[in-house]
Amino acid sequence: MSQQTPPQSSVVDVSIPSVARMYDYYLGGKDNYAVDRAACDELSKVVPSTQVLALNNRRFLQRVVRWLAQEHGIRQFIDHGSGLPTQDNVHQVAQAVDPASRVVYIDNDPIVLAHGRALLEENANTAVIQADMRDTDGIFGSPEVKRLIDLDQPVAALFVSVLHCIPDSDDPGGLVARVAERLVPGSFLVVCQLVSEDSATRDFVTNFMAESTHGQWGRVRQAYELAAFLDGLEIQEPGLVEVSTWKPDAELGPRQLTKEWIEFGGVARKA
Repeated sequence: MSQQTPPQSSVVDVSIPSVARMYDYYLGGKDNYAVDRAACDELSKVVPSTQVLALNNRRFLQRVVRWLAQEHGIRQFIDHGSGLPTQDNVHQVAQAVDPASRVVYIDNDPIVLAHGRALLEENANTAVIQADMRDTDGIFGSPEVKRLIDLDQPVAALFVSVLHCIPDSDDPGGLVARVAERLVPGSFLVVCQLVSEDSATRDFVTNFMAESTHGQWGRVRQAYELAAFLDGLEIQEPGLVEVSTWKPDAELGPRQLTKEWIEFGGVARKA
């Protein structure tokens, strides 16, 4: 996508499923509509592990933010495609380690902006921007990022379960590289997306989501494709893995009963 992105709409279209609202439904949230729930129910008929996958993905996000804050002293986070606020959001996890931690959330769904601003009204160290996450120039040039993010210090840029929303024609790997270029050494990129080694699953989910969301979708990929997005960066242990196995807190979390698709990713450091 060109850096010349159109203005974001403030209108919530309840006739078309939203990826953010579908994710909210899978997590047990209330900020979704009948059209989102119907799309989730149809998707789960073919890929029944989807709700557990969503829960495991959310727990991965929380673990990785805590690890970056506690083990690496990261105090700045930019969350691309953040989705609707739920429990233990990035700012809550990071600020539990250090209240001075600063977080900028980015999403193109107007309902995310409305709910996010209400949640963050009294949190001066956190902001939410309604923007297309591919608009790197616009995001880094925004008043919120300039106010909260010191680009002379390490930053964690998060792309958690969002790169599958970007089609190949818009170069998701190039997006990760553009963001990495703006960050100083010692910064981190957190990347995960839906992958499947089964071509029938990839094709069904990709086509179903593209049709359901009226094109607001990219592609379910294979693991090797995600690895290529992090070329030139230092992959941190335990590497790129199914996210429930990334530094798990315990063996008590939900497990996918089927493996027709998984959330696959990890953490990379800019040297």
